Parts: sequence; C-alpha cells; structure tokens
Amino acid sequence: MDTSSDLLIEAQAGVVRLTLNRPDKRNALSESMVARLDQTLADIAEDSTARVVVLAAAGNVYCAGHDLSEMTARDEADYRRMFTACASAMLRIRRMPQPVIARVQGTATGAGCQLVAACDLVVASEQAKFATPGVKLGLFCTTPMVPLVRSVSPKFAMEMLLTGTAITAQRALEGGLVNQVVPSEQLDAAVKEFTDAIVSASSMTVGLGKRAFYDQLHLPEEEAWQRAVAVMTDNATRNDAQEGMAAFVQKRQPQWTGT
Repeated sequence: MDTSSDLLIEAQAGVVRLTLNRPDKRNALSESMVARLDQTLADIAEDSTARVVVLAAAGNVYCAGHDLSEMTARDEADYRRMFTACASAMLRIRRMPQPVIARVQGTATGAGCQLVAACDLVVASEQAKFATPGVKLGLFCTTPMVPLVRSVSPKFAMEMLLTGTAITAQRALEGGLVNQVVPSEQLDAAVKEFTDAIVSASSMTVGLGKRAFYDQLHLPEEEAWQRAVAVMTDNATRNDAQEGMAAFVQKRQPQWTGT
C-alpha cells in the first residue's frame, strides 16, 4: 500500500477500506483526491469480490470539505467543473451496489459533511462534529445540502445551513445524520458489526435493495409501491432468494451465489 497517496485502499474478506489521507490538510478534498475517490468507487462497483466499503480518514479531522486553497480566483468554468466532479463522486456512492459506511472519527464540515450524508450508514465517535459552514464564508453549502436534506428533516438541514454552527455527534444521531455514536476506542468494533452483517448477506440482494431504496425514496406513494412490487417480484425469482427461503424452511444456513 502506498502510504504517501491521498487515498489509501485496503481490501480484506469483502470489506474495502478507503482512507482519506491528507491529515496535514485536515483531509480537505482537493481536485485530485475527488477524482481518485470517484474512480476508485467506480472500480469497486465493478468488483464482485467487494461487498461493503468503509470510508475512513487519517488524523484527528474526518474531512474539512473542499480545499479552499484551490478555490480562490477561479472562473465560472473552473467552479462548475469542480462542483460537478464532487457531485459525481457523491452520486457514485449512492449508485454503486455495495453499501458505503462512513467511519467518522473527527469533524466533518462543508463537503466533508456532504460526504458523510451521502454514505449509506454512518458510525461516529463521540468526538465527531458536523457542520455546513459555507454561509460564514459567503458561499452557501448548496451542494452539501443535497444529501444532507435527504438524511435529516428540512428544518434540521436549514438550521445547519443557515447558521453554519457545528453540531455534536449526539445531536447528529438524534437528527438522523448518523446511525450510531460510540467512544473512539469502540469505533472500529461498531463499524465491524455493520460490515459483518452486510458481508453475511447475498450480494445480489443487498445491491438490488440499495438501488430500490434510493429509487423509491422520493416517489409519490403509489409510484413507490409500484416500484417496490416490481423489484420484490424480480428479487423473489432470483437464485439467492429461492435458496434463502428454502434454507429457512429446512432450518439450515443458506449458500449464496450472488445471483
């Protein structure tokens, strides 16, 4: 593993761990880091041996958002390209079949909070904090707003966006931004509980279900039901569903094939 890289990649037993590795820059998302993250996620999405992704960070800060040293005195085309590239990486997280778990050991602000909100599951240490402070810089966190308001209520999101004030991990838990808050020394164990559960399931079922979840999330209720019926009907005909139901009836462990 190249420890000098701004994104570290480790894979073991179906779990791919990606680590933002610019601790001296508070893991700010440079253009090169965003491009590498997007491409790495695209590669993982095509890897049938990868079952779940853990998105971690080196140092005391999870991610300070966009690298502001790259953002001053740029023209409109530059800004559009930068924000489009970041949006592509966020969408990649939502669209890839593998669940992505944010392992948040410290503060996540701006596009760093956006990254957390885009993940499927979030485990945070008690020391973690979350903020969308762009309003304080004259640059409203409009792109971070997209996954944020899909994770928390509109009122909760507006409070974060309008004030820019950091919230604690406990408040983030209460608001629905994170799934679990634990002491720092228990962070990896808590993440492992999620990865173990996901790896033990059928990869086909997990991928199909994740896609359907986001597809129906903001559909009108009747359309959501139609989408769910179509997906569940398809799912029921697949080999792993037939195997899982048979194994339950026969009181044995299922043998997944991923089909």
